[in-house]
Amino acid sequence: MGFLDVDRRILALAFARMVDSLGNSFLIVVLPLYITSGVVSGGTFGLAPTLITGIILSAFGFFNSGIQPFAGNLSDRTGRRRVFVIAGLLTLTVANFVYTLVDSYGAVLLVRIAQGVGVALTVPATIALVNELSQETARGEAMGVFNTFRMIGFGLGPVVAGGVVAGGPYLAGTVTGFEAAFYVATASALLGAVCVYLLVEDPEVEADADAGEDISIAVFDRVREDKLLDPVFTLGVASLFMAIGIALLEPLEHHINTTLGQNATMFGIEFSAFVLAQVLLQAPIGSWSDTYGRKPFILAGMLVLVPSTLAQGLVTTPAGMIIARFVQGAAGAAVFAPAMALAGDIAKGRSSGTTLSVLTMAFGLGTAIGPLSAGVLSGIELPFGTAYATPFVFGAVLAFLGFLLVYSQVDETVDTGGGAEPADTGAAAAD
Repeated sequence: MGFLDVDRRILALAFARMVDSLGNSFLIVVLPLYITSGVVSGGTFGLAPTLITGIILSAFGFFNSGIQPFAGNLSDRTGRRRVFVIAGLLTLTVANFVYTLVDSYGAVLLVRIAQGVGVALTVPATIALVNELSQETARGEAMGVFNTFRMIGFGLGPVVAGGVVAGGPYLAGTVTGFEAAFYVATASALLGAVCVYLLVEDPEVEADADAGEDISIAVFDRVREDKLLDPVFTLGVASLFMAIGIALLEPLEHHINTTLGQNATMFGIEFSAFVLAQVLLQAPIGSWSDTYGRKPFILAGMLVLVPSTLAQGLVTTPAGMIIARFVQGAAGAAVFAPAMALAGDIAKGRSSGTTLSVLTMAFGLGTAIGPLSAGVLSGIELPFGTAYATPFVFGAVLAFLGFLLVYSQVDETVDTGGGAEPADTGAAAAD
């Protein structure tokens, strides 16, 4: 089964997520430059400008993660995924455009929060649609294809954004480089909304299907006597640990460039090596997990995350960092699609939004915690490695803990034909 064999509605969702991710990732490059460019001014709530900048950048992740379970549950109860996806993308469209109209720290913070709300509306409903539209025997591949498109947009965004900002002003000086970047982000979100409106419909679901009315997240397993933690919660914790490790690199750019004797372009290549591995491996690993099982790939990915994360605090050459980031990207690819597919196997009736939002919420929270962790831990020097090795040691420890949790608390959901019965997917469905 290849890309062209995937349900066209999943491909439409994947394309919409790609252009949306391109616009959102634009802001990874643009917002820090915009906030510190002198265009943004005004009161900083008594905080240093550098600290308020960090709060603005992190607000997106925290609000996005905090709202996702509620948005996912509401889409379960209404059974209308498509309207949530479109509403979220339109919210992003407006928020991205409003950046061109505001010039104070407080206003930028509010717009950033609005972006987080928009993504929170979009992501759980989108993942639930992919889960419900995919064939049960090809769920891993569907998740892999979807995330491949997302990573393509995420990888292209920062590269294009730098050129757009540097190339300004445009239209005889009437449009600055920053404004042009915000317009591109606005257009990308709007294009995603149009694609979903024209090409995607909600799947038919049995009227009496469980709609996941209980929004609480199950932490402890109430069904399997030999397990302590709920499998979806466990996968969420592993996703949180993985995301923290992945997000440690970005705030350390200056220290890394100085230590490795490189420029910003080389740092961008190192950052992109992770994305390249994701793009190349998401779909095939997702497909293999449909045949060989989800859990082996998740375990392998979490285990490989340990040395690949640790290596980023030890290498002393740009080539070494590129290799470490590529291997880390491959490990992340081995975790993401199979973990989403395994959670999708567990979700029953109309509970996909609630169940899968545990993983998407955890990953988003990890991308917010990771940079803050790196900033705090980078001031602690170890007797080995580079001056910034401590955050990566922390990330490696978390990855190993995630491996142990998945190994001990998560059961396989795919019948691999090896004689072992797959876990009862209804056993740990969201309460």
